[in-house]
Amino acid sequence: MSIDLKQLKYFLAVAEEKSFSRAAERLHISQPPLSQQIMKLEAELGVKLFARTTRSFELTVAGRALMNEAADMLAKMRMTIDTVRQIDRGEVGRLRVGIVGSAMWGPIPSLLEEFQGKYPKVTWTIHELGPTVQYEALRAKQIDVGFWREPKLDAEDLKSDSLRQELCFRENVCVAVNEHHPLAKQDAIELVDLANEPMLTLALDKSAFPRYLIQCCVNAGFQPTIFQEASEPQTLLAMVGAGLGVTLMPETTSRIGWPGVVFLPIRTNPPSANLYITYTTTDDAPVVRAFLNILRPPERQ
Repeated sequence: MSIDLKQLKYFLAVAEEKSFSRAAERLHISQPPLSQQIMKLEAELGVKLFARTTRSFELTVAGRALMNEAADMLAKMRMTIDTVRQIDRGEVGRLRVGIVGSAMWGPIPSLLEEFQGKYPKVTWTIHELGPTVQYEALRAKQIDVGFWREPKLDAEDLKSDSLRQELCFRENVCVAVNEHHPLAKQDAIELVDLANEPMLTLALDKSAFPRYLIQCCVNAGFQPTIFQEASEPQTLLAMVGAGLGVTLMPETTSRIGWPGVVFLPIRTNPPSANLYITYTTTDDAPVVRAFLNILRPPERQ
């Protein structure tokens, strides 16, 4: 049996109009090919769909049954086609976003708000993970995009794992000190001013970013004294507020009021806290494309 959607569309037009001539006009075709398609459909089904006399034109019992089914089938097909097109445009689907915790103090929330406004049918979830874990999650297709900070990954390493990384937000590092610390009275400081201060840092074995910051200190002329390591930025800031040391943080951290903490810009060659987005190149996922277009609209590319 070979019945196509065009035949059902033609049949439905005739059934609704109760006239071959009006149905042909509605379909923008001539009447002979329309009649041929209906006869072909009846032949395929092995039933009469219309009871024709010189004075009447009615659906048979089989015709009425097919009319209801055909209307449902065509409506469902239109919905399916619309859904497929929405998926292709990235308007429907799921987006799993990996982030480092400090990224949520910057532009990421407003980015997600814009994305949700433009793509309300896409469901998205946030996964707060360190860069190393994000990297493996991207390779395993457990997340779709990942956000983390400096240093930028080696292009060849990314290529070998079918990943791409792009700079999305520029930001510098600042210094967080206790409000009673002598440095807190200054408008800005040099990185070397921290040479004799107990340094609080994110766990050095969990991310390249704190290791990069330590190297920046070395480049500035001193080896920092690591007093404590912690997994979360807010833990470090709580220790700064308690007067236990100083720490280096992205500048956007200062947007949030932390009790007992003062944030100071670094005057000369401040380390970078640039935020990068990383995503796979093996899947052309429409929802990821849509998200990237929010991040870097075509007119800015």
